[in-house]
Amino acid sequence: MATILIVDDDPALREGLAETVADLGHMPLPVGSGSEALARLQDRPQDSPIAAVLLDLRMPGDLDGMATLERICALPDRPPVTVLTAFASPANTIEAMRLGAHDHLTKPIGRADLAAALDAMLKTMRSVGGVETAASGHPVLVGSSGSMRRVQKTIGLVADTDSTVLIQGETGTGKEEVARALHAFSRRRARPFVPVNCAAIPGDQLESELFGHVRGAFGGAAADRAGAFHRAEGGTLFLDEIGDMPATMQAKILRVIQDCVVTPSGGSPARVDVRLVAATHRDLPALVAAGRFRVDLYYRLNVVPIALPPLRERLADIVPLAEHFLARSGKRLDRGAAARLLTHDWPGNVRELRNAVERSAVLVRGGAITAEDLDLPSDKPDRRTADASPTDWLSGDLPSAVARLERTMITAALRESEGNRARAARRLGIQRQLLYAKMERYGLGTPGAELSADATADVGNPDASDAPEAD
Repeated sequence: MATILIVDDDPALREGLAETVADLGHMPLPVGSGSEALARLQDRPQDSPIAAVLLDLRMPGDLDGMATLERICALPDRPPVTVLTAFASPANTIEAMRLGAHDHLTKPIGRADLAAALDAMLKTMRSVGGVETAASGHPVLVGSSGSMRRVQKTIGLVADTDSTVLIQGETGTGKEEVARALHAFSRRRARPFVPVNCAAIPGDQLESELFGHVRGAFGGAAADRAGAFHRAEGGTLFLDEIGDMPATMQAKILRVIQDCVVTPSGGSPARVDVRLVAATHRDLPALVAAGRFRVDLYYRLNVVPIALPPLRERLADIVPLAEHFLARSGKRLDRGAAARLLTHDWPGNVRELRNAVERSAVLVRGGAITAEDLDLPSDKPDRRTADASPTDWLSGDLPSAVARLERTMITAALRESEGNRARAARRLGIQRQLLYAKMERYGLGTPGAELSADATADVGNPDASDAPEAD
């Protein structure tokens, strides 16, 4: 039995979490403020330590959740902390992970998710030193979908390290924004962030752009020029589209990564202190297999991989992104426009969405943008809904809209789990029996037909119905 410190200013939420923690076989220790939590952690007897902390993000007073997290993470032999919030944002997700949170979850949290969080924390009892103050002026990574929250958490975990990061994703998914966020949340944020597009610079000029040259090194070199590595000294160098880098430059970049030494053309070697972030839309393993990209450079770059999903797989992020791009214009999307955005396939990803929204904001005289104002092509079938007619997600009343969303999510979960209902229930975070009832309601097949006994055993009781309501 482990002692779990529960920090939340809402008595009902605190009691609900405590009850669930007790049901899971642990000893809950509920407190109502950050200062009280710190006092319990510092005064706890050595023979009865606090094993993990569940911490609410929004609390009144001098110590909100983020300030409390920072102080907990500065304690010697501090316990792992999972931050809980009903108002998750990219910024507070990244910052919580950077400060040392074990995880960052949204309320209400179901029994199975809470059990998984506690189990993971109890396996990672580790000590973390002091941290710096939060970053300001950071890029905005809009998105609350599961895939984007995984990206945000990874950024928070690796921002303060010097590990090389390889960002992969289709063109227009926002790879440079991720690189800028890595820099903005790191200890290097006061130093330069230098982006270089390897595909946009001719091969014979790329060496000078990256390493620099001295006067007279070649014809036309009329003055010394610092390369990108030296311009990024102490900061972050972002090599975009590194999959298009010529083979000769690949060997030179590999040497720099290994030795941290740069030699300008015609000059002398000099050490550099730079954090390297690379990105590409190409399939690097396929290029390696074809002999077009060095395998040793690939492994040097792929220390921390971050995969950015295409926008068509981030349905929950499309309308919030559009509203973010519209924020300065004073325009808004009407219901039809929002529904039209959700049915488009977005082959150009976030860049295409931004262009479409900004174009509409410029051309529309009134305050509301309609589906017709978006001027999106309708001759291409949506890959998400190729087997169905486009869905007007926002039409009708709320129960009808919820039913449409439930049916779509259940169908997707069953497809991704290859028809295994136990795994589908687990993906959806509901009890298997509840899944059966909803399948029957929406005419999605006979419950239990393809259920395997092995998968049934690990579902547990993930029904979120007994979770405390969010504050």
